[in-house]
Amino acid sequence: MPIKEKSVQVESVIARLESRKDELRQKWFSGKPFHYLFVDDFLPSELAEDLLACYPPPDNSWAKTTYVHQSNKHHVQSGFPEPIKEYFDLVAMPKFLKLVSEITGIDDLIADPKLFGGGLHQTFPDGFLDVHIDYNIHPETKLYRRLNLLVYLNKNWEREYEGYVELWDMESEKLLENIAPIFNRAVMFETNEISYHGHPVPLKCPPPMTRKSLAVYYYSRERDDQYRSATEHNTIYKQTSGLQGYMKTFRSSCRSFVERLRQESPGELCGHLMKKCYRKMKGLPPENK
Repeated sequence: MPIKEKSVQVESVIARLESRKDELRQKWFSGKPFHYLFVDDFLPSELAEDLLACYPPPDNSWAKTTYVHQSNKHHVQSGFPEPIKEYFDLVAMPKFLKLVSEITGIDDLIADPKLFGGGLHQTFPDGFLDVHIDYNIHPETKLYRRLNLLVYLNKNWEREYEGYVELWDMESEKLLENIAPIFNRAVMFETNEISYHGHPVPLKCPPPMTRKSLAVYYYSRERDDQYRSATEHNTIYKQTSGLQGYMKTFRSSCRSFVERLRQESPGELCGHLMKKCYRKMKGLPPENK
């Protein structure tokens, strides 16, 4: 894209967000017990269409690993086609970060150039991500994770396809929001020790449809809010789907075990499992790595 055209597109996104700043700030601070918001038509329609048009199908460059609480989810953090690269450049710009800080009240936000854990996420039929809180400290930079921004690119998404974003108040075991991942909808929420979220119901969209999103996470050097954890930890999951949820995670556990056997020796696999069991028995959170 020519430099002038790119500049116009950046200014259009910034102006669009600036014009809605007060509305978004009100939505953000009305979110309880943690702050969040979701908003439609987040990006100019032309940009959203461009992002969808160049959204790459999964190939060998995408990472796909089955875990106990995650299945059929692919992600990629680099090598993006130009419009998508430009989007990730845009949401890391100081102008954009300043606006997000003004909306959320979280000062001095820092973008992650490596998009650790973020980038493009694409979930296939029968895929899910159980409800969880995120790792609280970046494993490489050791910055505090503060905020997630997710933008969805799914047209003609029907209710029966599932894949809705669930936000939970775990203290009262209450579902706060059940948000459809529809085209050009953004979901933004703070990341702390109570911001439980996920899409735990297995996807039921017809192939070759997938659930597509763009994910960026923001950080800060310091944090002094009440939900700061003194202990560094990885993702912590909660089961919210009853007996069906336990059956689902049992099946994904079996698939995960088979995948690891193909990648690691039995000795390595046993060592990892023993380490996890030891931490669980000691009441320690998952190791952040």
